[in-house]
Amino acid sequence: MIRHARVLPVLVLAPLLLTACGSEKAGDPGPSASASASAPASAAGPAAAPGTGELASRAQAMGVAPELVYVTEAPGFTLAQQSVGVLGDDGFSATWVDGETNALLRLAVDRGTVTADTCPEQPVGDMSGEHTTCERDGSAWYRTGAGRHEYALPEEGHVVRVSAETDAVPRDVLRAAALAAHRPDAAETDRLLPSAEPAPATPVERGDLPPYGDGAPDNHVDVGG
Repeated sequence: MIRHARVLPVLVLAPLLLTACGSEKAGDPGPSASASASAPASAAGPAAAPGTGELASRAQAMGVAPELVYVTEAPGFTLAQQSVGVLGDDGFSATWVDGETNALLRLAVDRGTVTADTCPEQPVGDMSGEHTTCERDGSAWYRTGAGRHEYALPEEGHVVRVSAETDAVPRDVLRAAALAAHRPDAAETDRLLPSAEPAPATPVERGDLPPYGDGAPDNHVDVGG
C-alpha cells in the first residue's frame, strides 16, 4: 500500500524554521554586541596630561608653581634658555628672541587677576609709576604704557601676560603669541625647564701630576731656582 507523505503548509513550516535558526545562534552576540564589547568605556575619562609629573618636579625645583608654567610661540622667535626663571613668589617668566631683529617677547605668569577697575592700576612690564591704558580685546586685555604693550589673559587664579617694546613687536604678533600661550606638553617641558636632577660633577684633571708614584704634584726646583 502506498502511503502519502503529509506536507506541512508553508504558514506552519516558516515559524518552525525561524525557531530552529534562532536556537542555533543563541550564543552568538552578533556584530553589534562584539563591537560594543571591544570599544573602550567612556567612564574611564581622559588620560592624564603628558609630562605632568616631570613638569611638576622641574618647576618645583626652580621654586615655580607647576600650574603657572606656560609656553608660547611666535614666528622668528626662539626661547632664550637663560631667561627661564621664577617671577615673584612662585610665578614663571621666560623670554623669546627674534633672531633677525633681536626683539624680545616676554611671557610672565603670576597669581592675581585683571578687571576693568584694576587694569589701569597695574603697570605694563613692571614699570611702576607709568600711566597704563587698557583696551578690552575678546577675553584678553590689551595694555600699553612706558613704551611697552602687553596682552593680559586672566585665567583662574592667575594672569598670563605677553609683553614687548611697542616699536619692536607689532600688536598682531603680540596678540598671536598671547593667544598661543598654553601649558607645555612633555616635549615642551623638556625644552623649557631645566632638569630637576643636579648636573654631575666633572672631575678636574691636573696637568702637573706625574704618571708614577703616589701622584703628588711635581714641585721639583731647577738649579738656581
